[in-house]
Amino acid sequence: MISTVVWGTGNVGRAAIRAVDAHPALELTAVLVHNPDKVGRDAGDLGDLGREVGVAATADIDAALSAGPGAVVYAATGDIRPDDAFADILRALSTGAVVVTPALFPLYDHRSAPPEMREPILAAITEAGGSFFASGIDPGWGNDVLPLLLSGLGTTVEGIRCQEIFDYSTYDQPDSVRYLVGMGQPMDYQPPMLAPSVPTMVWGGQVRLMARGLGVELDEIREVFDRRALDNTITTATMGDFEAGTQGAVRFELQGIVGGRPRIVIEHVTRIHPNCAPDWPVPPDGGAGAHRVIIEGRPRIEVSIEADDEGGSRAAGGNATAVGRLVGAIDWLVEHEPGVYDALDVPLRPAIGKLTAAEGTPA
Repeated sequence: MISTVVWGTGNVGRAAIRAVDAHPALELTAVLVHNPDKVGRDAGDLGDLGREVGVAATADIDAALSAGPGAVVYAATGDIRPDDAFADILRALSTGAVVVTPALFPLYDHRSAPPEMREPILAAITEAGGSFFASGIDPGWGNDVLPLLLSGLGTTVEGIRCQEIFDYSTYDQPDSVRYLVGMGQPMDYQPPMLAPSVPTMVWGGQVRLMARGLGVELDEIREVFDRRALDNTITTATMGDFEAGTQGAVRFELQGIVGGRPRIVIEHVTRIHPNCAPDWPVPPDGGAGAHRVIIEGRPRIEVSIEADDEGGSRAAGGNATAVGRLVGAIDWLVEHEPGVYDALDVPLRPAIGKLTAAEGTPA
């Protein structure tokens, strides 16, 4: 069993606790929290497992890491604290552990990551061993392994489009929704996530990964943006009111240009209410969120995935699938040479040993 630490118990960390607990090769040995109100609570409670697992949450990072874990799932946010997240990850790597995380966007494609990020991680691995794998919560699999897999079903492929279509009123992360993405802000507000070059910093690595997987050279990566205002004030269950006239929907594309045309596209369509920008793409079942991959060519292929968790939440379901990709990679990483890996290196693996009947007993 691989002793595993989950660092962070927010939207991603809750799912990580459940994923580690369910994995037959992993043993949850510590849970790190920042909020003092969570210290001492059982991991099963924090992860919504419906039972205790006998692991009490702690804020003592030194104690958790000095125990020499085999793996660390770094689930704390890097959106609004990238420098702190990077320092935490280096600290975890210094123990020789395998570290998996969605927190560092530039490292999704480590080959194109800034040297000031890539080189310290490589140095930590050279000194201590261990491995590193970053994949997104957008989710990563929807922008790398899934479209590449589907492209292999085509006779000809003219283009690939990866869409995330979500109603953010279900996403309990007000700082990110209101200030990073700009929902509920005046239309002259510049959301940091939509500032020029930022989408390329966040998702450009996944466009490059797909290009590398397809064996094509990118001419460039272009950014295209659109925003819509709310016609009426709306009230959300998790984040309060969003006023009429403020930003209610965002649509952007990151276009990988090949031969002068956008051939590899990552598109996000994000609303705070379904009645804003109704002419934009919507989930095929009319629900709160979906991830869609479209392969233009012969044949044309379209696949949509809707995931629910935590009482039917699509946002929680999306997080859980992204976590499943990361946690499912841990034992593969442990078995391979130390290094920095990306989505083209790490296979998307079957749920070996996890097919269960009711009450968690093996089927």
